[in-house]
Amino acid sequence: MAAILGKKLGMTQIFTQDGLRLSVTAIEAGPCPILEIKEKHLKLGFDLAKETSLKKPASGYFKKLNVAGRKFVREVPKDSTGQYQIGQELKADVFKEGDFVDISGVSIGKGFQGGMKRWHWQGGPQTHGSTSHRRAGSIGSSSTPGRVWKGHHLPGHMGNHRTTVQNLKVAKVDPENNILLIKGAVPGHKNSYVIIRKAKKK
Repeated sequence: MAAILGKKLGMTQIFTQDGLRLSVTAIEAGPCPILEIKEKHLKLGFDLAKETSLKKPASGYFKKLNVAGRKFVREVPKDSTGQYQIGQELKADVFKEGDFVDISGVSIGKGFQGGMKRWHWQGGPQTHGSTSHRRAGSIGSSSTPGRVWKGHHLPGHMGNHRTTVQNLKVAKVDPENNILLIKGAVPGHKNSYVIIRKAKKK
């Protein structure tokens, strides 16, 4: 299964040969040196790090491999048919136009939010003297069960968690600049790291 690490650069628009306008997310994908080769996974690094910004154990790890330090290190699934070696660099051309991918990242944090924004509650009455417009209101029965069920939707911290969007189409590949243009939105804010894998369900 082909996979690579990358950085979300932001969104833009492109036009197809038929004149259709597509909203796409630009991702800087690679180069990613191979740090370790395991039975079913590869450990990849991405985004050059300054020597002074690395802690001593990490710095020693990269020196032992004779690879420049990287900020973002993750394991990705390995293509069983591929031939790999330590230090080999994977680039954006592991994917081609028309491929489908699953992209994982950390969603944008929204801070503490109320139930209407976080869970799309309808809200209370807006007229007739009601003072309960956006409140949680009653959340449990009195005698049975006499408590609030676990997992009940309530106000709280929203966003800032790992999420995966599946079956996104690769609209264009720029191998010279290591750029992938992905049709649609991708999790995370600008300059956040993402993991791009070949789609499991396509």
